[in-house]
Amino acid sequence: MLSGAQLSKALRVPHAPEGSRAENYLLNHDLQPVRRDARAWTAKSYAAFWLADGCNINVLMIAASAMTAGLTWWEALVSTAIGYSISAVFVVLMARIGATTHCSFPVVTRASFGLFGALWPVLNRAVMACVWQGVQAFIGGKCVTVTLRSIIPSYYNMANRLPASAGVSSRDLLSFFLFGLLNLVCVLPSPQKIRHLFTVKAVVAPIALISFLAWTLHDAGGLGSVIREPATVHGSQRAWAFVGAVVSCVSNMATVVTNQADFARLANRRSAVLWPQLVSVPLVFTVTAAFGILIAAGGQVITGTLEWDPISLLNARLDFDPYHSGTRAACFFIGFSFIIVQLGVNIAANSLSAGSDLTALLPRYINIRRGSILCWAIGMAYCPWHVLSSSNNFATYLSAYSLFLSSIIGVILADYYVLRRGYFNVPRLFSTHDDAGNGLSPYYFAKGINLRAFAGYIAGIATSVTGFAGVLGADVSTAAQHIYTLSFFIGLLVSGGIYLFASWLFPVPGQISLAERKVWLEPRGATGWEDAYWTGAVAGAGAAADEEAASSVDEKDAAVKEALPQQQVNTVSY
Repeated sequence: MLSGAQLSKALRVPHAPEGSRAENYLLNHDLQPVRRDARAWTAKSYAAFWLADGCNINVLMIAASAMTAGLTWWEALVSTAIGYSISAVFVVLMARIGATTHCSFPVVTRASFGLFGALWPVLNRAVMACVWQGVQAFIGGKCVTVTLRSIIPSYYNMANRLPASAGVSSRDLLSFFLFGLLNLVCVLPSPQKIRHLFTVKAVVAPIALISFLAWTLHDAGGLGSVIREPATVHGSQRAWAFVGAVVSCVSNMATVVTNQADFARLANRRSAVLWPQLVSVPLVFTVTAAFGILIAAGGQVITGTLEWDPISLLNARLDFDPYHSGTRAACFFIGFSFIIVQLGVNIAANSLSAGSDLTALLPRYINIRRGSILCWAIGMAYCPWHVLSSSNNFATYLSAYSLFLSSIIGVILADYYVLRRGYFNVPRLFSTHDDAGNGLSPYYFAKGINLRAFAGYIAGIATSVTGFAGVLGADVSTAAQHIYTLSFFIGLLVSGGIYLFASWLFPVPGQISLAERKVWLEPRGATGWEDAYWTGAVAGAGAAADEEAASSVDEKDAAVKEALPQQQVNTVSY
């Protein structure tokens, strides 16, 4: 029988760090900054990434659910365009931090929340990825159902042996596990070995969406009947339905906004994450949303029911004409294509992201591959079908958890752009000591936790607690309900504002006085933090003091920076 020490050693990942727990948490193989020759993502890379990522079923569902709320097709389209345009701004703001420091989300979060306080935001993001893993897997299971039904009609009529309280049928549960097995097969290899799946997805997804739209509009008789569908809500109810649709789009992007540093750290220059993302995010997602709206609206003309779920619409088409060979062939092709889409989305957005976060939490025992498998297991273990039971539940879920992430985003943005004006002392993000090794790191704060950041985080969440209680069934005011609808924006602004106020009362090391309005310390002449030109702020100093001390700080930092990129940079092939 293995002893505890032997079991611990057996469970360790290959090449596990051998230092103390604190040292392993602060610096391990998966957390190290991306070295210069591995920063291979160009502007085209980011544009292509969003082209592949934006064509997914979730975006189709969010867009069409706006019509379920009572909006016309063009109002739903405008709301999604506005929502994803706003999301693009947050994507760029968060991405710049990673493109400048070339560090991942678990690392850049340390500057604001503290070296050890960053554990909480990382855990939050990991939980969100695990939840989304299950949601996307269940949607993928629906794709399996329609694909199998198109070639084996009896599969759809499988006898249900589960009670109504389960919330899912035997057929859907089987499809869920079939998709889960495909998902597991894809996460077992290293990320480098499944890159071909993403290439196939980038080709298949647009073809499937275009085919789905053309087929639907052809059978619906064109756009004439679609554009005449009136709104079913009016007045203030209609206005808030529009606002809710906008916020749902932003909330849908909360996870990918939060972890932008994970992708942006691979950029070969800062400009690569600006215009390609600022343009491609709203363009690709709005076009996909338009497809979802038109497909749902056209499907309503054909079947008489507005199906906000495109997979449900495929099943409705099979119900409407189950023996037509063309209908079955179209449903098979589209359903199979959506399986590939869901696999790509789940692995890129959830499995790998959660794997990165879980690696930061338990570096000795979890690497990105093990973390991805653990994320898969969690996603399979809970009941994601309850989240997708109706369009209202789906939108409510997005708004609920995005509130937690928006409060994290608000603190990080306020810290980088206002307090530190674009400068992080990157080597100190990996150590509890200062450059000389005598004092404490400027990001150590109180025992490794920045209480100012947590004050902002809690305040951001607290603003919408009453509205959240109303969603759970409590009797709350209309104002509280509206505040909850805007929870992403309110949480972001309140968390950032409280963090700045607390930092004004109790200044943090390295911050610039809030009275200084024309100070920007992000090095313009440096391509990476290793460059000797990387200048930084002196704790508690303004622009004048920083300029006076810059030369001595550069000389002291140069030796520290020169050693780290050679010995402790990320050697993982991306």
